[in-house]
Amino acid sequence: MKITVVGSGYVGTSIAVLLAQKNKVRLLDVIPEKIEMINNKISPIEDKDISEYLQKDLNLIGTLDKEYAYKNSDFVVIAVPTDYNPETNYFNTSLIESVIKDVLEYAPKTVNMVIKSTIPVGYVERIRKEFGITNIMFSPEFLREGTALKDNLYPSRIIVGEKHTKAIEFANLLLECSLKKDVKVIYTNPTEAEAVKLFANNYLAMRVSFFNELDSYAEVNGLNTKDIIDGVSLDPRIGTHYNNPSFGYAGYCFTKDVQQLKADMYNTPSNLITSIHDSNEKRIKFIADNIIAKNPKTVGIYRLTMKANSDNFRNSAVQRILTYLQEKNINVIIYEPTLKTNKFNDIDVLNTDEFFETSDIIIANRFEHKLSDYEDKVYTRDIFNTDS
Repeated sequence: MKITVVGSGYVGTSIAVLLAQKNKVRLLDVIPEKIEMINNKISPIEDKDISEYLQKDLNLIGTLDKEYAYKNSDFVVIAVPTDYNPETNYFNTSLIESVIKDVLEYAPKTVNMVIKSTIPVGYVERIRKEFGITNIMFSPEFLREGTALKDNLYPSRIIVGEKHTKAIEFANLLLECSLKKDVKVIYTNPTEAEAVKLFANNYLAMRVSFFNELDSYAEVNGLNTKDIIDGVSLDPRIGTHYNNPSFGYAGYCFTKDVQQLKADMYNTPSNLITSIHDSNEKRIKFIADNIIAKNPKTVGIYRLTMKANSDNFRNSAVQRILTYLQEKNINVIIYEPTLKTNKFNDIDVLNTDEFFETSDIIIANRFEHKLSDYEDKVYTRDIFNTDS
């Protein structure tokens, strides 16, 4: 198959590498540096599996040329950002629509488009009417930062929001390139697939918020968080997974998906879904207030990223805490090895021992071995030393 993947973020790069094992894949982006990295077999994102697979004999070419990318493709996989716009209570899907227009210009209408970007419920049906096309479907992704390719190689499930033969053909492409046997494949209508994505991420955000509220309760009342979580989680109906407290959920996906579903629930009787965002906001402020109460002169922010082995700190809870500290005129410094500059939003970045020595308190969403020598300075709610 000849497949074009649009977007070289976590979703696009991992899908491109997955499919390039057995197909001819062109990865299209507008950022020359990313395309150069792909063609030099260097991963543009932090993911060790992608880095390793790029050294293999993949049929993968990065390109900036739209005509070259789309011409004679069997499938176009759209994996571009869809940021949430709080003014419209809606995802910004303009990049998807731009891709659709380009595909219709450079390739026949028989080319099948598959949206992997997260979209609002009802989007595919609307876009089909708007463009007068039927050759577009949605297939949600369920990937984690840092393990995106692994999650594609060993998928929890494959969902395609369509039931015709091309949907089966696309699902088979994913199955043929995965390493997991007996993967459950579900074919739905487009709208149900869109709802699956949003409700799945909202459940995970809700679970994060639940254990964070448990941890807040334990901290306020002087209780042992770990003992409580162990006792709760050993109930098999609850489980011991995804139960490690944090400063709050954040990042690119949860933040916007929670906001989108909350907006979509406006005409549905609900309290639970609409309260997830509020719970997270209270958690972030609670953490900030705890740090401020210690009256530090200098607070060291250890990593802007929310988890280990990640280079993404968009919308991280740590940055929100940082803002609260600055409002109280507390001096803040940052340790973030992925930053190659000595300033981040006018804050000093110190990727040396000076950071640890200068900080009165070091706040870390996730505890890493590098912090061991300064443990008496570290403030974290990382109970189990896991990313989830």
